[in-house]
Amino acid sequence: MNLDQSLVVFAVTAYIVGTAALLTYMLARLEAAKNVGIVCAVAGCAVQFGELVYRWLSSGIWPLTNLYGSLSLFAAMSVAIYLGFAFKYQLWFMGGFVLALAGGFLAYGLTWNEGYMPAVPALQSYWIKIHVPLVVSSYASFLVSFVASALYLVKFYGERNLDANLARSVALSAAGAGGPATGIEMKVATAPRSIIVGDVPNLERAAAQGSSLALWLASLPSLVKLDILAYRIVALGLPLLTLGIITGAWWAKEAWGAYWQWDPKETAALVSWIFYAMYMHLHTRNAWRGTRCAWLNVFGFVSIIFCYLGVNIWISGLHSYKM
Repeated sequence: MNLDQSLVVFAVTAYIVGTAALLTYMLARLEAAKNVGIVCAVAGCAVQFGELVYRWLSSGIWPLTNLYGSLSLFAAMSVAIYLGFAFKYQLWFMGGFVLALAGGFLAYGLTWNEGYMPAVPALQSYWIKIHVPLVVSSYASFLVSFVASALYLVKFYGERNLDANLARSVALSAAGAGGPATGIEMKVATAPRSIIVGDVPNLERAAAQGSSLALWLASLPSLVKLDILAYRIVALGLPLLTLGIITGAWWAKEAWGAYWQWDPKETAALVSWIFYAMYMHLHTRNAWRGTRCAWLNVFGFVSIIFCYLGVNIWISGLHSYKM
C-alpha cells in the first residue's frame, strides 16, 4: 500500500469512527464522544486535502480530472463546511450524518479510482482549477444544508406525533372522568395545530412522562434554529453554484465553441440552481418558511445528486465520466 492509498484508508477510517462518536453524542450527549468525533472529523478532512495535494505534486496531474478526485474533494469540502458552521454554532449533533455521507461518497469514489491518468484534451485548461472546485464546493454546502433540513423534518413530524398523542390522551382522560378537560389539558386538546406543533411546553410534558422520543427531540435545537441554519448554508452554496455555472459557460466557449449547448449536465445544473433560487426566495415568505422550505431543500439536494452522479454516469453527454 503506497502513501496515497494509506491516506485514503486513514480518512475513511476517521469518518467511520467520527460517525459512530458523533451519533453517540447526538443520542446520549456524551462530551467524550463529541470530542472524539471532532478530532476524527478534523483529522479525516485534513488528510483528504493532503492526499489530493500529494496526488497533484507526485504526478503533476491536477487531481480533479476524474470522478474519484471530484468525489474526494466533495467529501472533504462537506466536512470542512460542516466544521466551519459547527464550531460557530455548536452543531455537533448533526455531525454523524455529515460524516456518514462524506465517508460513503469517498468510499464510492474509490471504485472510480483509475490512478494517475492525464485529462482528455478538452479538460486540459486552467478553467478546471476554477470551475470544478466551485461546483463541488457548492454541492458540499447543499449536502450539509440537506442534513439540517432532514433533521428539521424529523423534529417537526416527531413533535406533531407527540402533540397528537398528547391531545388524544387528554381527550380519553376527560371522557373517562365523565367531564370536560380543564386548564392546560383543555388548551392542548383544543389549540389549533399551527400553535401546538413544536410547542416546547408540550414537548417537555411528553418528556416528563418518560417518552424517549420527546427526550431526544428536546435535545435538538428548536425548529426555528434548524430552519435558519439550513437557510444560511444554502446562502453559501447558491453563490458558489452560480459562479460554477458562469465559469463553466466560459470554459465551454473555449472548449466547444458555445457558452451553452443544453447538454444534460448543463440542463440538470440549471434545474438545481432554480430549485435553490426558489428556496432562497420562498424562505422570505411566512407561508413557506419552515416545513415547506425544508422539503424544497431536500428535493433540491436530490436534484444535485442527479446532476452530479446520475447525469455523469448514466447519461451520455459532454460531461459523461463513462465515456
